[in-house]
Amino acid sequence: MMSLPQSVKIVEVSPRDGLQNEQQVIAVENKVQLINDLRDAGVKHIEVTGFVSPKWVPQLADATQVATALSHDETVSYSALAPNMKGFEAAMDAGFKEVAVFTAASETFNQKNINCSIAESFERFAPILEQAKKQGIRVRGYVSCVLGCPFEGDIEAEQVAEVSEKLFTMGCYEVSLGDTIGVGTPLKAQRMFTQVAKRIPTNSLAVHFHDTYGQALANILACIQEGARIVDASVAGLGGCPYAPGASGNVSTEDVVYMLHGMGINTGIDLDKLIAAGVNISQVLNRPVKSQVANALHSK
Repeated sequence: MMSLPQSVKIVEVSPRDGLQNEQQVIAVENKVQLINDLRDAGVKHIEVTGFVSPKWVPQLADATQVATALSHDETVSYSALAPNMKGFEAAMDAGFKEVAVFTAASETFNQKNINCSIAESFERFAPILEQAKKQGIRVRGYVSCVLGCPFEGDIEAEQVAEVSEKLFTMGCYEVSLGDTIGVGTPLKAQRMFTQVAKRIPTNSLAVHFHDTYGQALANILACIQEGARIVDASVAGLGGCPYAPGASGNVSTEDVVYMLHGMGINTGIDLDKLIAAGVNISQVLNRPVKSQVANALHSK
C-alpha cells in the first residue's frame, strides 16, 4: 500500500491564472465574490491578481481595486503575481505579504512569454527577492514547461531541477512546477519531481498541472506518491496560457479535492461550497463548469 500524507495544501490560482485570459472584462465585484466564495469554502492560499502591464494582460488592469476590495482574513494567505520591480512595488502599496515571480525551463518559451532568456529572468527577479527579504515578504516561484514546451518539445528533468534550484537559492520559499501545456504523463511527472526533489525539499515544491490530455489528476497522484504535498488548482478548471499554443485549462480544484478526500487526505476545503464557487463564476462567464465532479454532483 502506498504511503499517503494526512493532508495536502491547495493553492487556488483561478482569480489570477484562471481569469487572466478571459476576453470579456470581468467586473471587480465578480472577482472579489469569487475570492470570497473560495475563502468561505475553506481555501487558505489564493493567488488573487497580478501586477503586470495592462497592455499585455488587460484583465488584470484592476489589480489594485481588487486588492483594496478584499475582506482580509488572517487565516487566509492572499498573493499576487509581481514579475518585475514595478509590479512588486505596486503589490507592496496594495498591502500584499506574498508575491510570485515566474520563469520557464524552456529558453524559447521564456523568450516568447517574457521576452528574455532564463538567465535574464533571474536578473530581473534578483532585486525583487532582495527587497522582499528586507521587508519580510514571501516570494513564490513558478517554473513553466517542466514536462514539455510547445516550441522545443520534451524538456530534460535536469534542466527543470537547475532552474528550480536557482529560484529556491535566490529566496523563493516555494517553487511551483508547471506542466504548462499538459503533455505530462504519470511516470514522466514522477521522474521530473524526483529529480527536482534531489535539490529542493519536497515541502517547498508544488505541482501545477494542466489537463490538456486528461492526465492532470493521475500526474498529481503520481507526484504525491513521491512526496508532493502542495497542489495548484483552479476552480471550474479556469485558465490556460496565452503563450502556449494548444494549452487548455488548469486542473479543476473540485476534481482534485474530490480525489484527495476520497483517499482520506485532508485539504480543509468544503467540497460543496467549492462547487458552488465554481458554478457562480462560470455563470458570470456564461459557460459550463469544466469539472467532472462539479457537473456530476451539481446535476443531482
